[in-house]
Formats: sequence, structure tokens, C-alpha cells
Amino acid sequence: MRKVYQSAAEALAGQLRDGMVIMSGGFGLCGIPEALIEAVLESGARDLTVISNNAGVDGIGLGRLLETRQIKKMISSYVGENKLFAEQYLGGELELEFNPQGTLAERIRAGGAGIPAFFTKTGVGTMIAEGKEIRSFGGEDYVMETGLFADIALVHAHTGDHEGNLVYRKTARNFNPDMATAARMTVAEVEHLVAPGEIDPDHIHTPGIFVSRIVHVPNPVKHIEKRTVRERKSEEA
Repeated sequence: MRKVYQSAAEALAGQLRDGMVIMSGGFGLCGIPEALIEAVLESGARDLTVISNNAGVDGIGLGRLLETRQIKKMISSYVGENKLFAEQYLGGELELEFNPQGTLAERIRAGGAGIPAFFTKTGVGTMIAEGKEIRSFGGEDYVMETGLFADIALVHAHTGDHEGNLVYRKTARNFNPDMATAARMTVAEVEHLVAPGEIDPDHIHTPGIFVSRIVHVPNPVKHIEKRTVRERKSEEA
């Protein structure tokens, strides 16, 4: 089975449609599948529901799909770095399903594990629990959250082989491994593409059985979401 494709557009050809649910890995701008997001933009698919920790920033990552009004709904945790997101949400153009960050991660993990729902204390007594089942265990209240499963998961990995085995690097690992298991089809962009057998089996984060398609994206731009610096001390100090 051929898994390696020549471009992000080719990897997603024939797989995108209006109204579908897409998971997109990353945390802030770290580990986002930017090339695959651009391919979604170019496809013109609309009314998308996107599951992602955040929505990129203005003009980068998922922020590009907000610019073209291709996203109808976001299922997210933190979206505070995107002005356009706020404008569309407050203007009634964009639906939003907020999640505590740990709950979002567990909903994705549960979806990949075939777990339809679970109970958590996070959010009990807040607006997060409104309309959801509350159940008591050991005298404590818990709110029921449902697992998440997408039509397509778009992930970014540091290294991948032709069989689809993936390795993530440091913070770019974030949501990517869980999302890779929680979709009908997972498409991965990798910075380094190696031959089968070159990745130590003990170092594999996502086994190739979860990955349907791969595109090699060498030397991707590593955006800095917020640059924080301090004044340089003088030599006399």
C-alpha cells in the first residue's frame, strides 16, 4: 500500500468535502500541520468542523481557514491569540465548543480508544457542565464528556518512514499522537522521511497502522508565536 505522496494537495486529493470533521494537531504554532492546512484551504472545502487546541494566529495555520470562512465550528481549548476568531465568534459567524484543555485531550484520546464517553470532575458546577449528564461517584459529582472522532486527522511529525511510523519532537508532540488515532483517515506531514526499519521500534510514537498517507515537508517554517526578550546587560554591569 502506497502511503507516501508528493505533495500535501495530492495526499488530500479526493478526501475533502464540505461539512466534514477535521482534527488538526499542534499547540499554538508548535507542531501544526501547516502544509496540510494550506491544502485544505486550496481545496475550497467549506462548513468544516475543526477540532484543535487553538485556531492558530491571524494569517498562520488554522487562521488561514478562518480568513476564507471555511470553518463553521471550532472544538477547542484556547483561542485567545486570534483576533479574527474573536470577531467571527462574537459576530455569530463561527460556532465554538469550549473545552478545558485536559478534557479536550482526553476526549480525543477516548475517541481513538473507542471509548464513547467518560466522567470527569473538571467543569462540574460551571457553564462547561450545562446540558450534560452529572453523576455521583463516591459522594463526588462528575460530568460526562463524549469522545471525539474525526473524518480526517492532520498531524505533523519530525520523522516518519514509508510505512507510516511517526516520531514527534519535544513540544511538537502535543496533541498529534492522540489525534493520529482518532480519525477515519490520518494524514501526516513529516520533516524527515526515512526508509522502513530506520526508526528504532522503541522510539516510535505513532505506529504506521494508524497513518494512511504521508507527505514529506522538509525544512518547514518554525513560527514563533510570541517572542519574549530581555534587555542585554552592558559589559560594565
